[in-house]
Amino acid sequence: MATYRIAVLPGDGIGQEVTREAVRVLEAVAKGAGVAFEFEEALVGGAALDATGRPLAPGALELCRQSHAILFGAVGGPKWDDVAHEQRPERGLLALRKELDLYANLRPVTCFPMLVDASPLKRSVVEGTDLMVIRELTGGLYFGEPRGVERFADGGARAINTMVYTSREIERIARTGFEVARRRKKRLASVDKANVLAVSQLWREVVTRVAKAYPDVALEHVLVDNCAMALVHRPTQFDTIVTENTFGDILSDEAAILAGSMGMLPSASLGGSVGLYEPVHGTAPDIAGKGIANPIAAILSAAMLLRYSLSLEKDADRVERAVLRVLEQGHRTADIASSGKGATVGTREMGDLIVRDVEAQY
Repeated sequence: MATYRIAVLPGDGIGQEVTREAVRVLEAVAKGAGVAFEFEEALVGGAALDATGRPLAPGALELCRQSHAILFGAVGGPKWDDVAHEQRPERGLLALRKELDLYANLRPVTCFPMLVDASPLKRSVVEGTDLMVIRELTGGLYFGEPRGVERFADGGARAINTMVYTSREIERIARTGFEVARRRKKRLASVDKANVLAVSQLWREVVTRVAKAYPDVALEHVLVDNCAMALVHRPTQFDTIVTENTFGDILSDEAAILAGSMGMLPSASLGGSVGLYEPVHGTAPDIAGKGIANPIAAILSAAMLLRYSLSLEKDADRVERAVLRVLEQGHRTADIASSGKGATVGTREMGDLIVRDVEAQY
């Protein structure tokens, strides 16, 4: 029997609640598929800061390095808004991305047919949306040097962030984009701001060069402001999008409106020897502890874990089918309840329904 070690980093807020349901789904997969999962938890974010004084607990990075995959929740919250910048809960996640070289973030965005009315956009706009946003994750403004705040004697200040990309960094994320597009509809939109930014001019130059190795994939260059507008005007024009860190962060969150809720969007961070899988949503402190958070994004992230890190394709398909069937039956958490015909269910109840469907498929 194959045994896989999974590092579980629930983090803060609803991250702890939804990760629990994703683990339960993986346990159901293990029983049916005849594999074993060894789950080991570690602290990250505000929870780690409170317990250890650091946003990533001692030993957490090494645990991740020694695991087959990482299941991550969410970090942050108003409780830690006033801590020093380098100690903010989010630094724990950024450290994992950097240290594990997780440079490629894959965020699928699907408007499920039964959730079309959950989106505030018109049915005619969102219906049929099925796209993948690939975000470069370890470069750009979030990591560039120099950065910081300079204080002046007169009370003024000057803040600096630096957007930096090397041709190597651009090339490897571009190749990821082309490879993913090749497995989808063979259309890739590369998003930049080449009309203003020197970094984007290099980005476009490198992506264009990489495209020569993928003659079967149609490449389109799109300015980020145009892309943002098109995502809420005609999202079906896109299939696969590749872009840099900051643009990808904003665009993939904007795309959440197409799926009806951020509680529906999973993600995979790949590139190094171990992948990290997390829901796109944050810690949602306003509903944390109430048992009403949507666990589907975390559960679909677990499906991506099965597919990309463990090559358990059929089992990933089973999890995704279970989610689809439960939604088809009308079950909804509060964030997507407007499009449901059945009763609204809580976090645990949604997990129960999906677990039972997964178990029934074996």
